[in-house]
Formats: sequence, structure tokens, C-alpha cells
Amino acid sequence: MNNEENTEQVVETEQAAEVEQVVESSNKAGNIISLILNLKENNPKVFFGAIGGIVVLLILIMSGGNDAKIVSGPVIKNLAIGQKYVLKSANSYDPAATIRLVAVPGAIAAYDDTEEADRNTPCQHIPQGTPVSVLELQDAYGTKNAFVKVLIEDGECKGKDGWALAIDVQ
Repeated sequence: MNNEENTEQVVETEQAAEVEQVVESSNKAGNIISLILNLKENNPKVFFGAIGGIVVLLILIMSGGNDAKIVSGPVIKNLAIGQKYVLKSANSYDPAATIRLVAVPGAIAAYDDTEEADRNTPCQHIPQGTPVSVLELQDAYGTKNAFVKVLIEDGECKGKDGWALAIDVQ
């Protein structure tokens, strides 16, 4: 026997082993499928219960693990009468946004600044960061202390008071 014949024999042996592995794995897959179909025929409760369990596991895996991405919105603080705070708009990222003060707490819910007087009346639109003191708290719409009566402590409107949303007082 020469080297070429030995090499051919080794290659043929390796190819035969690969073919056997493929046949065995396809037989195993066929056996698993036949076992599953047998289970479905003989014991459907166990079969469908297993499918349901797999679905529940997949749902749990897909929905879990995102606790770090919880987004929290603005929160009404526990404000105290007589304490000093600053005005900060909870609904705006614009530092130039203003906080609206009104004479009656419920008027904020009906706010409409389409009238020229609403936009130009002094001490109605207060800049963010203005220091204020809390004078009164008012419940509304099932929310405790939803509105706050504030006294402006600094700026051109110092000494004026008005009602603002509690979420805008921080």
C-alpha cells in the first residue's frame, strides 16, 4: 500500500463517520418528533400543559430585566406652609419657560392665553427659579394639595401672591 491509497482510505473513513453522525442526528430528531406526537396522542393534557409552560417561561424571560429603565415623572412634594421654595416647571425642559400664577386655584385648569391681556398682565407669568413662600394649600380633583398659594420673595413682583400648581413648586 502506498501513501496515496492510505490517504484515500483515511478520507473515505472520515467521510463515512460524518455521514453516520448526520444520519444519527436526523434519527434522533425523528425520534424526538415521534415522541412528541405520541405524547399529544396519548396524553394531550400533559402535551398542552408543557406548551403552555414554555409560553409562560418565554413571556417571563422577555418581560423581565428592565428594572433599570423605569422612568419617573414629576412628583408633588410634601409642601409646608411658611417654607421657602422655588418655582420650576415640571412639564418643560426650556429654562425660559414661565410658571403661571392665577387669582383662583381652579383657574389654572381653564387656562387659555389666547387673549392679549393674559400674556401681558404683569406678575402672571413668573420665571423659573423665582423664590417663593407657601401661604396656603388646596386639594382638587381628588389630589391632596394640588394647588399652592405662593408669595413671591424676589424680583419685580416681590410681595405679590397667586396660585400655582403644587408640582411647579419645588
